[in-house]
Amino acid sequence: MSEPKYQSTRDYIAAKHAGDTETTSRIVREVGERFETRTTDGTEAAELLEATMTTRLGRKH
Repeated sequence: MSEPKYQSTRDYIAAKHAGDTETTSRIVREVGERFETRTTDGTEAAELLEATMTTRLGRKH
């Protein structure tokens, strides 16, 4: 994955590396809500989807 364009994706990746599933779930929910209400186009959701498939879950410290 290239450098993420969206802050939500960068935050998601950082949270997933940290093992913070509460934050990753919140970010996915928020991006989904923005897409459903057409506050964002599909590019943010597509970028986040790629991050969910390519980022490994780290351990929570």
